[in-house]
Amino acid sequence: MDSPPKSNTLKTNLCFFFLLLSTNLFTLFLSSSLYSSCSLRSLTSTSATTTIDDRSSFSGQLTSQSDELLTFVSKQSLPLGFNENFGSDTIYSPVGRACTLFLDELRRYMSYNVNGSCPDDELLAQKLLLKGCEPLPRRRCRPAAPLRYPEPYPLPISLWTMPSDSSVVWTAYSCKNYTCLINRKKNQKGFDDCKDCFDLKGRERTRWETLDGGLNFAIDEVLATRKPGTVRIGLDIGGGVATFAVKMMERNITIVTTSMNLNGPFNSFIASRGVVPLYMSISQRLPFFDNTLDIVHSMHVLSNWIPTTLLHFLVFDVYRVLRPGGLFWLDHFFCAREQLEEVYAPLIRSVGFNELKWVVGRKLDRGPELREVYLSALLEKPLNNSW
Repeated sequence: MDSPPKSNTLKTNLCFFFLLLSTNLFTLFLSSSLYSSCSLRSLTSTSATTTIDDRSSFSGQLTSQSDELLTFVSKQSLPLGFNENFGSDTIYSPVGRACTLFLDELRRYMSYNVNGSCPDDELLAQKLLLKGCEPLPRRRCRPAAPLRYPEPYPLPISLWTMPSDSSVVWTAYSCKNYTCLINRKKNQKGFDDCKDCFDLKGRERTRWETLDGGLNFAIDEVLATRKPGTVRIGLDIGGGVATFAVKMMERNITIVTTSMNLNGPFNSFIASRGVVPLYMSISQRLPFFDNTLDIVHSMHVLSNWIPTTLLHFLVFDVYRVLRPGGLFWLDHFFCAREQLEEVYAPLIRSVGFNELKWVVGRKLDRGPELREVYLSALLEKPLNNSW
């Protein structure tokens, strides 16, 4: 007599189960549809504060309008399966975390015809780099090259010879030839990065040659602090047109120069001289392994315009890539005198270098009322117990 009620109860429970399942499936479908159509708009409107936790969520924010970007950041299966070195059977192409904060510009950068010509967008790419979007994604297009590219001058002639105007694509710069760049110190008002450094017959020719006992250290003076032949490879951070690297090459020392193209073809010019340019900003981790370089140099670039915490990370990164006994030549670091005493001297000294030279002098080019100073320092990573 009890069996009919049990049957009715079972039917009722099954009915509720299917109703619940149908409702959940419908909700899942609806939420997926709304997410795919609205998520990009939501991310774009809050890009200033949004962070992306992982690559898969980044990929999930992209639409069919960014096919190349989606293709680049998506995981790729290794053709031979699991690889012990990777610890995985997949590989991801690197793209800077800050790139996710500038999706509109990134989408423009990744909009091109595959296997075709790249857009003329050097300024867009550089702005992304300077915002911290480093590394940029790779692209499958061909950048514009000069119409009549000339063969470069051979070494050692190329070190001190102006290259041909035809060796550069000039569209991104206000100057359209090297004569304009050489003359801009006297013809242009206001500030331009490295304003007179394209003039290889001017001040560039005599840089780091004369020992004056003050802020201007001479290359040979610095090299004399090491055993002959033990300074062989190094880095110049923000090295302008790479005159430091050229002078080191003349002493059989290999220097890689980092430089941006701030209203001038710095990287093209560096390459034309026969030394190596590295197109990267000061925000990026130095692309060298620990304890490998003999010397790191930087003139003017490392100064009080850099956020203090970022500068602290950067100086520690210099320490990381220098071998024990390696040299950090901090050349004309500038700030206000109070800043040097209260902030920057303690910051630099906290890293753990030995001080071989530490010279402070007044910086007067913007007026004495600013109380600005230069610091030139020659620092050594300890040979023993450098950790």
